[in-house]
Amino acid sequence: MAQYLVIVESPAKAKTIERYLGKKYKVRASMGHVRDLPKSQMGVHEEDNFEPKYITIRGKGPVLKELKTAAKKADQVFLAADPDREGEAIAWHLAHSLNIELDSKCRVVFNEITKDAVKDSFKHPRTINMDLVDAQQARRILDRLVGYNISPLLWQKVKKGLSAGRVQSVAVKMIIDRENEIKNFKPEEYWSIESSFKKGRQKFEGSFYGQGGKKQALHSREDVDAILNTMKGKDFLVDKVNKRERKRNPSPSFTTSSLQQEAARKLNFRARKTMMVAQQLYEGIDLGKREGGITGLITYMRTDSTRISDTAKAQAKDFITSNYGKEFNGYSAKSKNAEGAQDAHEAIRPTNAMRDPESLKTILSRDQFKLYKLIWERFIASQMAPAVMDTMTVHLTNQGVEFRANGSKIKFKGFMKVYTESSDDPNKQKDKWLPELKEGETVNSEEMKPQQHFTQPPPRYTEARLVKTMEEEGIGRPSTYAPTLDTIQRRGYVALDSRRFVPTELGEMVNTIMEEFFPEIIDVAFTVKMEGDLDAIEDGKTKWVNIIDQFYQGFKKRLETADEEMEKVEIRDEPAGIDCEKCGHEMVYKMGRYGKFLACSNFPDCRNTKPILKEIGVNCPKCKDGNIVERKSKKRRIFYGCDNYPDCDFLSWDKPVGRSCPKCDQMLVEKRSKKKVQVQCSSCDYKEEEQG
Repeated sequence: MAQYLVIVESPAKAKTIERYLGKKYKVRASMGHVRDLPKSQMGVHEEDNFEPKYITIRGKGPVLKELKTAAKKADQVFLAADPDREGEAIAWHLAHSLNIELDSKCRVVFNEITKDAVKDSFKHPRTINMDLVDAQQARRILDRLVGYNISPLLWQKVKKGLSAGRVQSVAVKMIIDRENEIKNFKPEEYWSIESSFKKGRQKFEGSFYGQGGKKQALHSREDVDAILNTMKGKDFLVDKVNKRERKRNPSPSFTTSSLQQEAARKLNFRARKTMMVAQQLYEGIDLGKREGGITGLITYMRTDSTRISDTAKAQAKDFITSNYGKEFNGYSAKSKNAEGAQDAHEAIRPTNAMRDPESLKTILSRDQFKLYKLIWERFIASQMAPAVMDTMTVHLTNQGVEFRANGSKIKFKGFMKVYTESSDDPNKQKDKWLPELKEGETVNSEEMKPQQHFTQPPPRYTEARLVKTMEEEGIGRPSTYAPTLDTIQRRGYVALDSRRFVPTELGEMVNTIMEEFFPEIIDVAFTVKMEGDLDAIEDGKTKWVNIIDQFYQGFKKRLETADEEMEKVEIRDEPAGIDCEKCGHEMVYKMGRYGKFLACSNFPDCRNTKPILKEIGVNCPKCKDGNIVERKSKKRRIFYGCDNYPDCDFLSWDKPVGRSCPKCDQMLVEKRSKKKVQVQCSSCDYKEEEQG
């Protein structure tokens, strides 16, 4: 009897696939890559067409030995790593290590780990796709050339332990640029006029639109008073009534990026957590013998495509018809992928539409259930009929001054019976309808409510917002978003404050150096072009060596210039103004990998260190000389005080934002709830719009 060896990345995946394939097949796990560039050296020969030097990864010797032994006993070896660039590269490295001929049909791929999909993939093995491998190699070599050339310069000129990366540096710059936008933002005043109208016993709200049929902005109280003085009496003529039926189409099934964004908004999941839980759902969950044992519940979770297979569509149609009725079926718009999307896989969807979340609630962990439910609902909704809304817009006039009232109500729920995409606007999905109004009749204005507003600074990036912006700009690919966000935090270049990214002093220092000496590395347009070049390698349109060489010629000159002209940055220890409680010597501020910390100046005789109270980047509004720091009470409740304490006794339970109230010039603070942040004045009734 023939014996076959199948190699996948993870043990969980191996168990699932072995059960599907039967006794002839032995499935083993490589535990990811078995070969890589060495950590201790560049590992890329610049003078020899950038030939990479691969070595067995430390600790993978026993795994590789076991795989070699198993391969010798097998009649044929199949390499079944994930269906993407990284998976193709893993298969290529395994083929090299196990002496498998590259022209042999040893590669099998599947987009979902289900019995039918896995068995079918083994009917169509193929050769290793070297274009995919070359695209992965090109990215790896590019990142090695950047990181292993710039990092030593930073060690030499600034501080040991610093590092620079290609996509990561762009992400850090985006966060720093946003922080500078916020710091330099100057709020502008504007006004609105809301009115409560009444027809009989029915009330509805309307807003000032303009005069003479033209939209008009209100910039000051004087503008408001001019409008109020123009109107006479409280009667408004219903000048025009527009009614129409509007269809709202469902969102497509998830891509990697949209899944990370929606999981952040609806489930409060970090990008890394979303991908970790999705990996578990993809590789397989034990559903019990009656349900088929270990089964993959979702399709591959690294994708930028919204395409759905005809089989999955048909299955969803059957489920929708059976559970909601024929009228809820019917949305069949073609999927539209983002520009530059590789479309290598389907969108993220359940492997079996009939397997609804509630049937798995007792089997899945809490996080697995939440994410599966999100994926399942989004997929089912994407195949449902559009929602139908009745909308109504009423034009109300008084002496040429026009107010408008808008209303809508759901006529047919369609896909909204299952799922609606979340929104940062809490009022967006509220159902509001107006009384029956006819042109030419009169309604009464009960109360005019002028309101003062101020334009808001752009919000700091959350993980979801940063992922969305990176995707829109074309920076990185589905597999890179979560690792990139993780890396810039581990390196200490950015930190999360209330789930929003803020740059650290270290991040700003490194970014300044990169802007001066390596501007192309942190240039968004350059990074986008490089992603396009990597895609061209994958498509077989160009050779990876040409792309690397084209980049390296200019980069090498930058390196030479930086080596000659970059001045050594001396990070001096700053006196902290306090004495060491252990030896009495003066404490100083030192710069560490994650920013500044306090240390004894008597080092190494005294090794006393302690963290610095967290500064929030706001000057003390009371003494003007100190900085506001985050402190904790005896009950571990956070409050804010001046670092000049006890000379300055400023104290606030709410976080100061560093701006003054445009109304009374007092301090603005953040009032926080679980889901919202409200900036308001600490003295008067001024409030800014809530942030999600």
